[in-house]
Amino acid sequence: MTQEAAAETAALIADLWQRHLPTLRERLDILDRIAAASVAPLSKADHDEAIAISHKFAGSLGMYGYHDGSAAASKIEQLFRSGDPIQSETFIALTTKLRESIFPTKP
Repeated sequence: MTQEAAAETAALIADLWQRHLPTLRERLDILDRIAAASVAPLSKADHDEAIAISHKFAGSLGMYGYHDGSAAASKIEQLFRSGDPIQSETFIALTTKLRESIFPTKP
């Protein structure tokens, strides 16, 4: 791949990332809402939505180079697919790690 082609590809990926930021934020907000509700038994809809969202994050974040976020999303997906009771503290910690991997807080 030439330098020009690599630069063009990088620009396209950066543009895609920027266009999808609102959707990413929306999905993070949904996971945060589900995590906050996870102190009580979750509805099937929330359970299924957490799996779907975490699966999408696990796949797409790695493509954009957010490997820590991809790993956190994979852990969330595994947590929900395990069939074990959801540990609220674990889920909240993972959603926080996921958010911070995408939108790091400044010191």
